[in-house]
Amino acid sequence: MQGDYAKHAQVVEKLGVRAVEVRTSSQLRVIDALIIPGGESTTILKLIDKFDMRENLISFAESHPLMGTCAGLIVMSSEVSKLEEKPLGLLDVAVERNAYGRQRESFIDMVQLSLNGKVHEITGVFIRAPKISRIGNDVSVLATYKQEAVLVAANNILAATFHPELTFEEDIHRYFIEKFC
Repeated sequence: MQGDYAKHAQVVEKLGVRAVEVRTSSQLRVIDALIIPGGESTTILKLIDKFDMRENLISFAESHPLMGTCAGLIVMSSEVSKLEEKPLGLLDVAVERNAYGRQRESFIDMVQLSLNGKVHEITGVFIRAPKISRIGNDVSVLATYKQEAVLVAANNILAATFHPELTFEEDIHRYFIEKFC
């Protein structure tokens, strides 16, 4: 629909998983998992509603793995500040859009990642990134930046405030495939 789906497709295909660009609700029937990419959250939500995908995405999320990055996190969240469109409400977090500022305040820095009992640093690309301002009881924090949650998981959902697809590191996509798919 909109966003950096091509970069996600490159990463998952490099990891041996076939990627399909999903543009209609009927395509949800032929996939096993979904990544909602970064992009413009307002545009993504408007397109979801324009193409009557909201209810089908919510149903899909009940039994399939979902990953969202940046705008994808915003779209899946239960509450979002500074957003007129209603998010999908799939992940019990509140987020603040563009929390670090405008495009010129975008940055790259190291993120503390804790997966499978191992802690290490990976590169975080923050482009007009959101911040998670509230985390529900069933949501786990898997990565932090300056002690703030930047990668969270709950049930079958994995969501990042940054863009892991824009680095050469595959840790997060590999984790999504191995743990969720």
